[in-house]
Amino acid sequence: MRFFKYFLLLSLAFWFSSCKIFRSNLMLKTPKDYTYDKIADSLSKQDYKIDANDLVNIRIFANDGFKIVDLATSTQVTRFIELDYVVNMDGTAKLPLVGRVKLAGLSVREATEYLEQIYADYYVKPFVFMTVTNKRVIVFPGNGGTARVLNLTNNNTTVIEALALTGGISEDGKAYKVKLIRNQENQKPKVYLMDLSKIEGIAVGNTVVLAHDIIYVEPRYRFARTLVAEITPIVSLISTTFLLYTLVGRVK
Repeated sequence: MRFFKYFLLLSLAFWFSSCKIFRSNLMLKTPKDYTYDKIADSLSKQDYKIDANDLVNIRIFANDGFKIVDLATSTQVTRFIELDYVVNMDGTAKLPLVGRVKLAGLSVREATEYLEQIYADYYVKPFVFMTVTNKRVIVFPGNGGTARVLNLTNNNTTVIEALALTGGISEDGKAYKVKLIRNQENQKPKVYLMDLSKIEGIAVGNTVVLAHDIIYVEPRYRFARTLVAEITPIVSLISTTFLLYTLVGRVK
């Protein structure tokens, strides 16, 4: 009788604590009544804005086919001058000849046009080509063990492409519940909910991802498997306790 009471108390303790231990590994949860941000066509047309700590690669060409001279080193270059710089926390990058230039907040296109204007004082009709080389997104494809940080080498990588590059949605992932989380400086993150389980989802799946986005595929909850995994140690403990209790009783 006493053992039954102990068993009942342990069972109740396990039951009431199960809501905390079950699904404890889930991230980025949203309540049932959460209002997701509306997905608009403009999402697929947004340009990435350069930010602090971005690593930018800048190439300066001469438009008229003349050899270009690196004025910083006084050496002649046949094709272009290549520069790699980190955008500082104040949003500027210190470039040769022109000094500190404000780049943060500009799209890559806006920055290249701006640099072409500045370097026009030093080169004849310069053509500037710029890339941000450390852009990346985080992809959770539905199984935490397969999450990846994906470097964006393409400026118009879509949600579907990002998922494909990381191996697609995992077996335990919910294709009908894909969250695109977009961080915004000094603002609440934007959270977009996408249903990629049907062919109609191709429209929202073509949304272009930006650096620092998070793509989170909610994992499917396997109750039976989780219950077995969680309850097995408890059952083992109870069995051991019962065995010890029986042995002690026999000794007495």
